[in-house]
Amino acid sequence: MYLFEQFGMEGEELFRYSSLIDLNFPLHFHRAYEIMVVEKGEMVVKIEEREYVLRANEAVFIFPNQLHEFRTLNHSVCKAFIFSPELIRHFFSSYKSSVPINNKFMVDDVPLKDEFPSIYAQKGLLYNYCDRLIQTTSFESIKVTSKRKIIQNILVYIDNHYQDDCTLRDVSKAIQYDYAYLSKLFYQYTNLTFTTYLNRYRLTQAAYLLLNSEEAVSEVAQKCGYKTLRTFNRNFKAFKNVSPTVFRENNEFSKKNLDKQSLIR
Repeated sequence: MYLFEQFGMEGEELFRYSSLIDLNFPLHFHRAYEIMVVEKGEMVVKIEEREYVLRANEAVFIFPNQLHEFRTLNHSVCKAFIFSPELIRHFFSSYKSSVPINNKFMVDDVPLKDEFPSIYAQKGLLYNYCDRLIQTTSFESIKVTSKRKIIQNILVYIDNHYQDDCTLRDVSKAIQYDYAYLSKLFYQYTNLTFTTYLNRYRLTQAAYLLLNSEEAVSEVAQKCGYKTLRTFNRNFKAFKNVSPTVFRENNEFSKKNLDKQSLIR
């Protein structure tokens, strides 16, 4: 999925804009910068050890390789800007060894997609957000611990293998750490067991495919590591409170309404 570690690895000036409804995504990281702006509702964003509650016209500026997760408690509509460091070279060169003490900042309004059709408009928007962040907070040096690196390795393994059989014992063998130690450490960082996290990650990927592809539900289930459609349907309903088919239908309707609202703003 575009929200995970591989995005931004290309070393090019990449920019991606997305409208997201009721976003939930477990702990992850990527080389790209990410700015999440809440348009409606409320979202909880955890970045490293800090947790932020975002409401309308509030945003977070997530730096490369910062561990973060998103949770929607009731309802949220947000805009995500994911872009490579190369797109804001001057800012990146000035702060590449630092992270913000406070990732949260305010925006005057939520920009629409057609407001930045060119790379110059994109850079203008992003540098404006950079300036807002600089005016809002100070910065501290990046702290990389051995435990944090282990967590990153586990998350990368999951991202590469969630479509297949994937267990913590497989991870233990791959990164050569004790199984019991990894199990305890992973829970400390995520408040989830490895199995629970893997299931949520697969279901999050499945939700994305349901909304952004025309693949059959059975194909989505298979792509996301589920051997039987029955297991997938049961787990998905427990996660989203609706079946995969109803989830797709409901969100297609919501996206159409959201597009209409954007057009009349």
